[in-house]
Amino acid sequence: MTKPIFHQFICGEDNFCVLIHDPDSGMTAAVDTPDAEPIARELRAKGWTLTHLLTTHHHYDHTDGHEELKAETGATIIGAGNDSARIPGLDMPVADGERFTLGRHTVEVLETPGHTRGAVCYWLPDAGVVFTGDTLFSLGCGRLFEGDGQMMWNSLQKLMALPPETHIYCGHEYTEANGRFALAVEPGNAALQQRVAEAKVLRSDGKATVPTTLAAEMAQNPFLRPSSSEIQAALGLSGQPLATIFTELRRRKDHF
Repeated sequence: MTKPIFHQFICGEDNFCVLIHDPDSGMTAAVDTPDAEPIARELRAKGWTLTHLLTTHHHYDHTDGHEELKAETGATIIGAGNDSARIPGLDMPVADGERFTLGRHTVEVLETPGHTRGAVCYWLPDAGVVFTGDTLFSLGCGRLFEGDGQMMWNSLQKLMALPPETHIYCGHEYTEANGRFALAVEPGNAALQQRVAEAKVLRSDGKATVPTTLAAEMAQNPFLRPSSSEIQAALGLSGQPLATIFTELRRRKDHF
């Protein structure tokens, strides 16, 4: 079985879109659609035909191109069934633990509410890739627009249970800004220091800082590290429940 091809590009100001192409079947999926025109342009350049749209959540900067691309290609729009009223053109509602296929590749749905109540991630186990939308970023996580800290912490723990070598594609290029906050709460983390320095070089060269890996995020991302004694001390919450520490981290990031 041929491995899928992943093609990532900036779509809009800082949104990522990723095209997943299965060479064996010719199927091509887009993960989120911030804008139809650049996605259509990338498809033409690759010579791929869009067959599916995988929606991580309802926000306009992830769904704005849905209906135009569906009208042009007939692509099937997949998204959270518990948020179907807010996902434009939804054809295939999905729920936690459900699986579907793109060609011969299995995609597992992980419900990860917190940023929105209908947020989902898409995990391709055989490819070792997960698409996290605005739930988990490189060195960060999404704002709690529709959920609370306990809800988001539960969702992040679900992602933390994936194999450590899993590659993470997220919804935005936020690594540098996230890194500044991360260093403010865990300045002694050598792996984090190195990651922030690498991100600065990549961005100065016009290159993306993602995908990242779960192992890297577990070592560097403060939102996955509420058990860190340095972070707990920085927040004045040593020994408190991890969900409490996570919630305070998110609150401080909101005002950083």
